[in-house]
Amino acid sequence: MSLLLTTASVPDRDKVAYWNDAVSRTLVPMTVVPQGDGPFEGRIATDRLGYLQVSTMEADANRISRTPTLIARSPAGFVAIGVQVSGTATLLQDGRRAEVSEGDLVVYDTTRPYFFDYPQRFSTHVFQLPRRVLGVPEADIRQVTGTTIGTGDGLGSMLVPFLAALAASAHAYSPAVASRLAGNVVDLFSTLVAERTNQVALEADNARAHLALQVRGHINENLGDPGLSPESIARALRISLRYLHRVFEGEGITVGRLIQYRRLEECGRELARRGGTVPTVSVVAQRWGFVNPAHFSRAFRAVYGMSPREWRGLRADEVEGGPAPDSSSRARVPGADQR
Repeated sequence: MSLLLTTASVPDRDKVAYWNDAVSRTLVPMTVVPQGDGPFEGRIATDRLGYLQVSTMEADANRISRTPTLIARSPAGFVAIGVQVSGTATLLQDGRRAEVSEGDLVVYDTTRPYFFDYPQRFSTHVFQLPRRVLGVPEADIRQVTGTTIGTGDGLGSMLVPFLAALAASAHAYSPAVASRLAGNVVDLFSTLVAERTNQVALEADNARAHLALQVRGHINENLGDPGLSPESIARALRISLRYLHRVFEGEGITVGRLIQYRRLEECGRELARRGGTVPTVSVVAQRWGFVNPAHFSRAFRAVYGMSPREWRGLRADEVEGGPAPDSSSRARVPGADQR
């Protein structure tokens, strides 16, 4: 049987205080501040399905806040899932802002501060699960708190209608069936967390891949600048140097080495150019950002297996009909195919 608490028979002057006490005892301690001028009206019906608590709350426009002080007073940890039946809401938690419309699902954690704004009369289902039964890492739960999930969002298309139907019939199940249904909710919610966590990870991977392409493009456009460096790239792209290096952890090469390899590749290509007037080695080196001839020569030999002059001479022999060099004399430049 549902536990029903309502302001219907409460004197107008006591309605707000009654409502604050009702929702705080039913859900978790919170502060409710009405937004209208007239007498406040609200009702909340609650059922239990094993360790899952299901509440349906209808009330006039109000603002709800759960502060650190209230959390300290009642630290019991729940993950709450709200399904908006009517009206709209705004949830703030973990630095995120979720705009909740009719039919949307929203997740929040009662162990961290949150704020709800209901600008007009509304109705919502609230499902509270003890965090201990979820078996989901804290970091993964934080991926979904303060976010809106609609019926068009992957598993949301299955979970939202299921929860709405469950709330409407929560009073009708035997204890054995209720416990099984609670387990189903846990399984579905855990799957939802995994889906959203993978989505966030994929978005992060895509963002890193896009940034890696930006870095490579910036390097290619600025190879001739002697000042080109990881530090200058980070400044140009407005990211931290640490994040730049982290992006390239999966690229198989550091940013500094990529700059050097790309410069050497362009030098090798220019020195091997057939026909016409070939510039001196020092001119080619300076053109591609090398300011120290000795350093350039050492770096070139390390990659191509010979000095810049030997490389140029070898290519000149090719033009005159001499034997082609074997494959060991050709440089393998990491990232050269990603320019």
